Amino acid sequence: MARQRIALASLKGGCGKTTLAINLAAGLARSDDVGLVDADPQGTLSHWVDWSGDAALPRVIAGGDDPLQALSQAARRHGRVVVDCPPSLDMGVTGRILEKVDLVLIPVLPSPLDLWAGAGTVEAVERARRRNPALRAWLVLNQVEPASALSRAMSEALASLEIPTLPCMVRRRAAFRLAAVEGVSVFQLGARGREAAREIDRIIEEALQT
Repeated sequence: MARQRIALASLKGGCGKTTLAINLAAGLARSDDVGLVDADPQGTLSHWVDWSGDAALPRVIAGGDDPLQALSQAARRHGRVVVDCPPSLDMGVTGRILEKVDLVLIPVLPSPLDLWAGAGTVEAVERARRRNPALRAWLVLNQVEPASALSRAMSEALASLEIPTLPCMVRRRAAFRLAAVEGVSVFQLGARGREAAREIDRIIEEALQT
């Protein structure tokens, strides 16, 4: 069983970080023992899973006042751990988490504001690497509309950052919103979530298993 700690981090809220976290964890849980850590004070991840009560979703450990302790606890219990980081780096919580994980995925929406936020998150990754030099990182272009000129421009702009962008993109799909409404992952939506699930599987293949 793979031992891996994965963080989803972004300086900016509303980038789809929590949605990616829960769907990545659900995808990995099909073949691995996976735990979720909700380090975001908003607690969206915990509410999502608690409201559903679906056993197919990984167990969530709330970060509370000590997300690092929650991460350590989850790592002892599970082979793979997915951490939903706070949507701000101001208090240093995300930075300390990045010093303890193996991989960080940084979701970025196709907008100039998100590009700037992505650049700030990249700086936090570089600082974390002083203590955690083995930390791997990928930018994930999220909620993309492929025909949009802005999405194409964002792909080019992200290439200027120090962290590589995953070749796969996550499109803006109703399935992700539907899964949130139903309190499940896209893998549990059957045909309605098939294309969205394929995109999550590509992230797993390209970022987590290399």
